[in-house]
Amino acid sequence: MASPELKRNGGFQSLRPAFLFPGLVALGCLVAFAVLLAVFSPAPPRTIVMATGTPGSAYAAFGEQYRDLLARHGVTVELVATNGAVENLRRLSDAGSGVSVAFAQGGLTDSRQSPDLESLGTLFYEPVWIFYRGKLPSNAAAFFKGRRISIGPEGSGTRHLALELLSALELDLSTGTALGLPAVEAGQALLAGEIDVAVMVAPWDSAVVRQLLASAQVNTINFPRADAHVALRPYLNKLVVPQGVADMARNRPPHDLVLMGPKGSLVVRKDLHPALQYLLLDAASQIHSRAGIFSKAGQFPAAEPVDLPLSDQARQFYRSGAPFLQRYLPFWLAVFVARLLVLLIPIVGVAYPLFRLLQALYGWGMRRRIFTLYGELKFLEAALESTSTGVPVDDIRARLARLEGRANHMRVPIGFAHMLYTLRVHINLVRARLDRR
Repeated sequence: MASPELKRNGGFQSLRPAFLFPGLVALGCLVAFAVLLAVFSPAPPRTIVMATGTPGSAYAAFGEQYRDLLARHGVTVELVATNGAVENLRRLSDAGSGVSVAFAQGGLTDSRQSPDLESLGTLFYEPVWIFYRGKLPSNAAAFFKGRRISIGPEGSGTRHLALELLSALELDLSTGTALGLPAVEAGQALLAGEIDVAVMVAPWDSAVVRQLLASAQVNTINFPRADAHVALRPYLNKLVVPQGVADMARNRPPHDLVLMGPKGSLVVRKDLHPALQYLLLDAASQIHSRAGIFSKAGQFPAAEPVDLPLSDQARQFYRSGAPFLQRYLPFWLAVFVARLLVLLIPIVGVAYPLFRLLQALYGWGMRRRIFTLYGELKFLEAALESTSTGVPVDDIRARLARLEGRANHMRVPIGFAHMLYTLRVHINLVRARLDRR
C-alpha cells in the first residue's frame, strides 16, 4: 500500500513517464511491423482457381482430389471445367481469368510462349490411345478413308497431339469425318458403333480406357516406330501395356501394346503464393505417388521441367520436402509464423539499436532536467559563499525554497529517483549552511 508521502508526491503517477515513452515506441513499432507484414509478406489467398478438364476426365477426377485435400487446410479450390490442356494453358496465361493452377500436357508450350507460368513437376504418364472397330488395313492412309474419327475437342491436348502426329506421318483427315468428342463420349460412341476410331490421351487407370481395353469389339493400335517418334519429340515417352493386363481371363489386350505418351504436369502462375505452392506439392505427393503399370511407387511427382522451368518452391520441395514449419504446425499457423520470420530479423536489427538510442536520449533528457536544478543550486551556493555579490540572505533563502519546490514536484522514472533524492539532500545542505550564516 502506498505511503502518505508517496501519495503526496504523486503516488504511482510517477511511474507513468517510465512506461509511457517506451510504450509509445513499442506501439509505433507494432504498427510499422503490421504495415510491413501486409506489404512485403502478404498472406496467401484462401481461395484458388484450378482449371481441370472435361467432366469425367482424369483431370477432373484429380482436381476433385486436390480440392478435398486442400480443404483440410482451410483453402478452397474452385474447379473450372475446360476442354483440356490447351485451354488450361490459355486460361492460366490470362491474368484476368482468375485461374492460378492447372493440369497441362507435355509438348504444348515453353517458357517463351508462357513467360508467366512455372511447373510444379510431372504427375503421371498420359498415353496416346487409338481405339478402333473392325479390321486394321495395312495401308495407313486407307485406315482413315471414310472413317468417323474422334480426335478430341478444340482446346484439348488430345486434338493437338493427334494432329501433330498425323501431320508428321503426312496423313490427311479430310477423307474421313473428324469429330471433337471428349474421351468419355468418344468411348461410349465407339462401343455403340457410332464412330469408327477414337483418339484419346488419358491415363491407364481412367475408366473409359479400361472399359475399351476390356471390350472384344474394340482394338488398339500398336504405334510403329515409337522409338523414332520419341527421338524426334523428347516430350514423348515409349510405354508398353502388358498382354492381358486389362482382363486376364479373356486375355485383353491379346498382345503387348507399344504406345507413346507425354507426361502430365501441374502448372501454376509465377505469382501464386509460395505457401500454396508447397501445399499443392504436398497434395501431389499424396495423390500421384502410387505405383501404376507405367510407373513405380514414389516416381511421381517428379522434378522434371518438361516444357516450363520448375518454380523455386518446387525445387526446394524435391530437395528437402515441405518447409519445416508446415511439417509440424497447422497450415495457417505455419504461414503466419513464416511471415513473421521474414521480417522479424531485419526489424529487430533496426528496432533494437533504435530503441536503445531512444532510451539513451530519454535518459539524457531526464538527467538534464535534474542537472539544470543542480546548476541553479550551484549558483545559489556560490552566491552564498561570495561576500561581494550583495545578494541578501533572505533572497537566497526564497530562491532556495522555490528550487526545493521544483525538485519536490518533479516527476521522474524510478531509475532516476536516486538522483532527485540526492539533489534534495544537497538542497538541505545548502540550507543548513545558510542557516548557520
